Amino acid sequence: MEEFLTEKIQDEARQGEAYAPFAGDPNAYKKHFYIESYGCQMNFADSEIVASILHKEGFGATRNVEEADLIFINTCSIREKAEQTVRKRLSDFKKLKRRKKGMLVGVLGCMAERLKAKFLEEEKLVDIVVGPDAYRSLPALVEEAVSGQKAVNVLLSREETYADIAPVRLDSNGVSAFVSIMRGCNNMCAFCVVPFTRGRERSRDAESILAECLDLFENGYKEVTLLGQNVDSYYYQPEANGSKPVTFAELLERVAMISPLLRVRFSTSHPKDITDEVLHTMARHHNICRYIHLPVQSGSTRILQLMNRTYTREWYMAKVNRIRETMPDCGISSDIIAGFCTEEEQDHQDTLDVMAFSKYDMSYMFFYSERPGTLAQKRFKDDVPEEVKKRRLAEIVELQGKLSLASNQNDLGKKFEVLIEGNSKKNEQDWKGRNSQNKMIVFPKNGMDLKAGDYVQVEVTGCTQATLIGKIIE
Repeated sequence: MEEFLTEKIQDEARQGEAYAPFAGDPNAYKKHFYIESYGCQMNFADSEIVASILHKEGFGATRNVEEADLIFINTCSIREKAEQTVRKRLSDFKKLKRRKKGMLVGVLGCMAERLKAKFLEEEKLVDIVVGPDAYRSLPALVEEAVSGQKAVNVLLSREETYADIAPVRLDSNGVSAFVSIMRGCNNMCAFCVVPFTRGRERSRDAESILAECLDLFENGYKEVTLLGQNVDSYYYQPEANGSKPVTFAELLERVAMISPLLRVRFSTSHPKDITDEVLHTMARHHNICRYIHLPVQSGSTRILQLMNRTYTREWYMAKVNRIRETMPDCGISSDIIAGFCTEEEQDHQDTLDVMAFSKYDMSYMFFYSERPGTLAQKRFKDDVPEEVKKRRLAEIVELQGKLSLASNQNDLGKKFEVLIEGNSKKNEQDWKGRNSQNKMIVFPKNGMDLKAGDYVQVEVTGCTQATLIGKIIE
């Protein structure tokens, strides 16, 4: 999977903390559920689907885990650390469950299929196990668990997109929202479990996506992020005879045309699928953000072939050039894996070289963690020593730090349109918001009559490696 985490999710994942969502008035419900979500944005969007289903069953969301009747962890299998975190949290909930009679604990998402037996029988950590395509069965599964049965549904689907379920926006800032446009993945990257945990690609119908985006805008949201494991391969064929299929570029344009005041982002792109048509659509519309997450994973052609990424380093670099030619102001970020099977020092150097060439604004960087059931686990030996992986990752992180700082320094003196997201974490006298390039900018409120969701012009006056500092241009 092309894993693209928000800054908040990444920070919390590093600290081993969870995202405990909340929606609505908890006093309006007699029963409550609590969800912690880990991993990619798709998991967080799925939690909003689950919340909608549970709301209809009379359960309200709560941030107080002790008052919950249902506790769910929406899991991620991308890296071993995520699984360790989930296991620790389940052990904590098991202790809490002993104190509260009738409390049920469940596991959702990508870990459900692979670890269902361990969680249910061996360690007796959970009562309910539900895979990503089986959330509609939650009410029946809860009833089974209440009766004392172990409730499981991890069947994958070739059709399920949850298109007809309106997500409950959890812990929303009221400004930005995720909109899932497709599910699953067909790419079969050697290191990735997603095709096995989320199934094959299927695209949601375009009209339901447009309706959800319009509803968000009419309810005050100013930014939507279109989500999929590989959004550029979105392809929807309407059932009506003679209807033309909808490509991602066409969907992107239709969402952008809802209103010039609605910003549109998307995540994540596979380099092989992002087309010139998409790039030209982005260039035509001011409200489609000038930002592309373009995971490289490795800069070595040999390693890319082992990863089954279907492109070479030269092809990837040409794609970066094409993006820069079409949109010179476009921000680019990436995912990078250090220490994949058989990686040698020259392969590692090739990765550093591609990073320097691409001048990424930021990257999500990890060392390789073998996942059971993947093609890499079946075909290759995980033969790079951990100390070598960590040293190479440290060098990647160091270079990215330099690239990020240089990118931010290049913005000094520039003026950007910024969408205010809320108060700065460090100082309530400052606003925070992102520009089109997805860079966070912090700037003083100066007593002006503004609010979250407003657009303002900001001049960049300073920066750190991670953040731009600016002032409002009156």
